[in-house]
Amino acid sequence: MEYRRQLDADALTNPLARVFFGNPMCNLYSLRKGPAAILDLARATENQAGNLEGGSVYPDYAAPIVRQDATNGVRVLATARWGLPSPAFALEGKKVDKGVTDVRNTSSPHWRRWLKPENRCLVPFTAFSEPGRNAEGKYEPVWFRLAGEDPEPLAFFAGVWVPQWTSTRKLKEGEITTDLYAFLTTEPNAEVGAVHPKAMPVILTEAEEFETWLSAPWDIAKELQRPLADGALV
Repeated sequence: MEYRRQLDADALTNPLARVFFGNPMCNLYSLRKGPAAILDLARATENQAGNLEGGSVYPDYAAPIVRQDATNGVRVLATARWGLPSPAFALEGKKVDKGVTDVRNTSSPHWRRWLKPENRCLVPFTAFSEPGRNAEGKYEPVWFRLAGEDPEPLAFFAGVWVPQWTSTRKLKEGEITTDLYAFLTTEPNAEVGAVHPKAMPVILTEAEEFETWLSAPWDIAKELQRPLADGALV
C-alpha cells in the first residue's frame, strides 16, 4: 500500500496528471527498473535507449520499448513516443494528431497493417494505473502491479510500434518524423474491472509469451490478447 500511495503522490504532483486523468483510460504507467533488468528479461542484446531514468510515463513522451531489428533479428532496447497514428476519421477538422495510446480493435484495417511481427514490441513497466474516483468524485489514479514479493516487478505490455512516422503532434513543435508505439488492451480481470470495467492492458509475463508476441504469425500471437488471470495483480 505504501508503494501505491507513493505512486499516487508522484503522479498527482506532476501537472501532466491533471491533463491525462480527464480521460478514463490507462494513460499513465511507471517504469522503475533500469536497462540491465529490461535487457535481461526480454533477452535483448543491444541497448539503443541509453541510461534510462525511471519514473512515470505519459502519452506522447518518449519511453523504452523492446523490438526486433528488421535486418538482422537482433532484439533491441530503444525508445519511441507513446501514441500511434490516429485513424483518418479521428483527424477530420484537426490540425494535430495527438496519437492513440492503446489498441483494442485489432480487426480494424487501420491497425491490421501494423500487427505483423516487425511492428510488434514489448513495452516494459513496473506498474500501471486506471482512473478511479476519490471521495470528492474527482479522478485519481489507482495503481496495479503483478502480485508477488517484489514491490516493483518488471513485465511487458504487448506493444505495437511504427517506425519514422511523419505527423504534427503539437502545433508549437510542427511536423516531425519519429518512432511511435502503443499497446493492446482487452477486457479487464477482476482487480482492474473493479475500478475500470471497460479494459485493461494486455500484459506478458513469461519468456514464451515474449517470443510469441515478437515472432509468431498473427493467427497465433492474437491469442495473447486476453486479460491476466484473476488474482494476478495487486
